[in-house]
Amino acid sequence: MASVSDDFDAFYAASYGRLVGQLFVVLGDLNEAEDVVQEAFTRAATRWSRVRSYEAPEAWVRRVALNQAFTVLRRAKRQLRLLSRLAPGREPPEMPSDVVDVLAAMRRLPATQRDVLVLHYLVELTLDEVARHLRIPGGTAKSRLTRGRRALAMALGLDDSREDVHRA
Repeated sequence: MASVSDDFDAFYAASYGRLVGQLFVVLGDLNEAEDVVQEAFTRAATRWSRVRSYEAPEAWVRRVALNQAFTVLRRAKRQLRLLSRLAPGREPPEMPSDVVDVLAAMRRLPATQRDVLVLHYLVELTLDEVARHLRIPGGTAKSRLTRGRRALAMALGLDDSREDVHRA
């Protein structure tokens, strides 16, 4: 019989990379994504006897990580305002231009639209699952997805009516 520790270890191994990838899109920084996911798993580990009985433990960890990510983004925004008064800006590290373009476009979207896009396209949740995960009505999830997809397509210079935009 598998121990509770083995059970958590298997859950961690199966979910960690996927969650880091999803949070990377939200934060735009791999180290920050790893930090918030680690923090979420730490919280899950201390509550594992309860969390493992949830219908979707990974969704719980994702929600905790997203909450932490929003805190990180708010803190970064405050720090950026302070730093802009103190010192000239630095150049960001080199990344492929298509990644830079998508991350920049995602950052310009409202967090509500960005969340729905990440959960639907990267996590591959249905709209009903997205709505439950974000605790919003299904119609709200659908409209945020539509608006977010349209805004992202416009920001990237794509035609929103193209089928590949809807699948991307």
